[in-house]
Amino acid sequence: MEAFYSVDTLQKFCTELLLGAGVPGGQAETVAAVLMDTSLDGIDTHGISRLPVYLTRLQSGRINARPNIETVITAPAMAVMDGDNGLGQLVAVQAMNKAMALARETGAGVVTARHSNHFGAATYYCKMAAGAGMIGMAFTNSPPGIPPWGGRKPYFGTNPVSFGFPTADIPVVVDMSSSTVARGNIILAAKEGRPIPAGWAIDADGKPTTDAQKALAGAVLPLGGAKGYALALAVEMLSGVVSGAAYGHHVGWIYDNSREPTDVGHFFIAINIEPLMPFGEYVTRVEQMKSEIRSIPPAEGFDRILLPGERKKVKADTRMKEGIPLSGALIGELNEIAASLGVDILSA
Repeated sequence: MEAFYSVDTLQKFCTELLLGAGVPGGQAETVAAVLMDTSLDGIDTHGISRLPVYLTRLQSGRINARPNIETVITAPAMAVMDGDNGLGQLVAVQAMNKAMALARETGAGVVTARHSNHFGAATYYCKMAAGAGMIGMAFTNSPPGIPPWGGRKPYFGTNPVSFGFPTADIPVVVDMSSSTVARGNIILAAKEGRPIPAGWAIDADGKPTTDAQKALAGAVLPLGGAKGYALALAVEMLSGVVSGAAYGHHVGWIYDNSREPTDVGHFFIAINIEPLMPFGEYVTRVEQMKSEIRSIPPAEGFDRILLPGERKKVKADTRMKEGIPLSGALIGELNEIAASLGVDILSA
């Protein structure tokens, strides 16, 4: 049974839970804001639904509630950040801010981050750059989920790639995993006891499965076969190898019982458009391209052509008015943790 909650209510509740788990005030608000924005966009697999495992790992000490996130290497237009095993959202926000600061100075900024954790949906960080009038790119590795093409055991994460482009209104944001589906969809299906569609995953024996639990014990299939495998490898090179973070099967998974840090790695790029062309000219060209795309007659079964990011904006506008839906199971999880932390529970 779902219940709907306003953004203000959930922002306050999530912030208080993070504070209760030891995250300092401003940082708790930042993480809650990222989760809220993600859920508003309708990316429920990477938004508030991830908060219970974050809180549990903060309480156990597997994630550092008070990290000293610092820049450990700098070079012209480049930097390396050490996340000190902090929440991935905190590390990613600081890293993208650093990339944008470098881009303002030199035209482009490249920032890698190591010793981090799951950072949620990459969309948020690309929207940060687009909102500042820059092109943003965000990449991250993740625990083994995709087998190398032809293999039956996972090695690469579902390793998303994301791009954000400013426009006159809604940013164009491309965000997709290198797997057929983000693993979060399978985690959510397993939690809710639902089957998954055929073609998403294989079990531990390398056989196709629609059982979410067996899929989690097996592997998610790469997007487009060998192409998705190659894309996952490229993201692993950038986010894991180049950053100095863990890579491949060395990346930890916060859903298991290990106490070792996950050491997730990220890779961010911010590009200042002004050195390439006047920003006004860029916007004019983008708007013309958008107009030309929308003028193409829709194919059978489609009412209109949407640009990447528009569907999320429509969803966000709806949820701002109607509230964000949370499942009864998730509410129960969050309220159980709230009670243990002395935080007021979320009422239906």
